[in-house]
Amino acid sequence: MTTEKDGVLDSSKEEYVELQRQLVQVMCHLFDIGSHLAKPRKNVNTKCLNDHEEGRTVDRSGGKSSSSSSSSSSSFQADGLGNGFHKEHIDVLERWIDGMTDQMPELLNFILPTGSRASSQLHVARCVCRRAERRVQPLVRDGVCDPNAAKYLNRLSDYLFTAARYCNFVEGREEVQYKRPTRATKQRSCVTVELRDDDKKI
Repeated sequence: MTTEKDGVLDSSKEEYVELQRQLVQVMCHLFDIGSHLAKPRKNVNTKCLNDHEEGRTVDRSGGKSSSSSSSSSSSFQADGLGNGFHKEHIDVLERWIDGMTDQMPELLNFILPTGSRASSQLHVARCVCRRAERRVQPLVRDGVCDPNAAKYLNRLSDYLFTAARYCNFVEGREEVQYKRPTRATKQRSCVTVELRDDDKKI
């Protein structure tokens, strides 16, 4: 997915400087997630089954052994070595999303993934991110993947969607929305709208 985001932004545009910095950080965090997935811990559900078969008490509400040592060992530790994923990275994504959203017109309808090359590539990356999220969910359910990694991928797809809109906004491109042209219209259709005024286009 990192290659989908690389080399499509015009570095001469001031608005893209921060976006490029953010995307580099995203790629670093994707390496962190990849490292985490590459060294999964012992399946918690399997351990609980073994505990049950051996006659030890199992807390069914949390799927863990009732002993404090077992409960402690089951938690993920984000140590930069692949043993977990920091929640703070998710919070940063949220702030980036808000920062771009505040500059653009409010989105009230579906949009088609059209526009500049940068926007199109970010939409492709968003689709790949959604696929990665679906692949990770079973690992979270099995207790071998930090839920924060899946949450990050979920928020990352929203970030990429917002970044795609932002690229069209920066470049003064039109946005194709799928909506009812008027309140009286019963069927939605494609409607092209301006993201920014002509005199503000870059």
